[in-house]
Amino acid sequence: MLLLHLTSLGRVEVPGRQRDERGDVPGWVMVTVMSAAVVAALLPFIQDELRDMLGAAFDMVRG
Repeated sequence: MLLLHLTSLGRVEVPGRQRDERGDVPGWVMVTVMSAAVVAALLPFIQDELRDMLGAAFDMVRG
């Protein structure tokens, strides 16, 4: 009973305001799609440099 009471203390409801549990899903989908589009558009130009940087990073980790 005490645990239930303690967990409910952090939840304060504001009267007249509905809580949307979904968050901003359409916004996050748009950000994800746009990020993927930017990466896809830049990849032909920066592919060799990215491969070299990744190889250098792996070489540093391996020692």
